[in-house]
Amino acid sequence: NSKTPLSPSNLSDCGLKAMAEVKVYYDKLGNTLTVWFGDPNEEYICEETGDEVILMKNKSSVVIGFEKLNYSLQESSNLRFSFETLAV
Repeated sequence: NSKTPLSPSNLSDCGLKAMAEVKVYYDKLGNTLTVWFGDPNEEYICEETGDEVILMKNKSSVVIGFEKLNYSLQESSNLRFSFETLAV
């Protein structure tokens, strides 16, 4: 049984859409973690959630990124990510 890994070229064959590049920035001095899953140049408005998280939105009010305030890593820690796709 041979399995084909998912790639942007065969995602549509599986009924899935390719996700844009995710950009992650950790500011050690400012203690912030910023994650963009949309084009940062399309940022139009920001909204603070009250949980030390700021949502960045485009003109259509679609969330294209977020910033976690007061985020810090211990010196020996590595920043690790995992992503999963959900059918909607």
